[in-house]
Amino acid sequence: MDLSAALLLDLASVAVFAVTGALVAARAQLDPVGFVFVACLTAVGGGTVRDLLLDRPVFWLADPRPVALAGALAMAVFFTHHLLASRIRVIVWLDALALAVAVAAGVAAAHGTGAAPWAQVVMGVVTGCLGGLMRDVVVGEVPLVLRQGELYVTAALAGAVAAVAARTVLGDGWPPALACAATTFALRAGSIRLGWRLPGFRPRPPR
Repeated sequence: MDLSAALLLDLASVAVFAVTGALVAARAQLDPVGFVFVACLTAVGGGTVRDLLLDRPVFWLADPRPVALAGALAMAVFFTHHLLASRIRVIVWLDALALAVAVAAGVAAAHGTGAAPWAQVVMGVVTGCLGGLMRDVVVGEVPLVLRQGELYVTAALAGAVAAVAARTVLGDGWPPALACAATTFALRAGSIRLGWRLPGFRPRPPR
């Protein structure tokens, strides 16, 4: 996948994560500055950590369009959020979509630097999960990433592995990104809609 395609994936994940961040800011009843801050944090948080770990220029410092896009979407949500009857449901589904795209973007970015396959998987998970984690921590909510049994990090991990496997079989280009996004979203949607869960820890009384 060339750099322009990787940038397109980054911008797509920025856009959807920015909307989820702004909707969370609406639930927290923040002011316009709070909307922009939470939206931008959600949108670029995972990609920022990814780029720092890969020792490459942070994508939004090299190109201001992602931050500008996130800020614009935050303001759009600030003035239109009242049109959504159930913001939490919209947040959850948009977050699932953003996760699918962001994991694909993270794997593609790591592949572009020549990182090993296992590192590509890790960078996919980092890109997909950390922005939402930062968002929820900042507004004082239990992070979606950590909710008991939720297929969130698991979905990101499976999608990243699918991307690496698809690249091995099908070569570079869009197939690995599509395989990643489809796998991630399918597992996340199954967790949301059908209740797919991992078994949680159950403490036992001491003997």
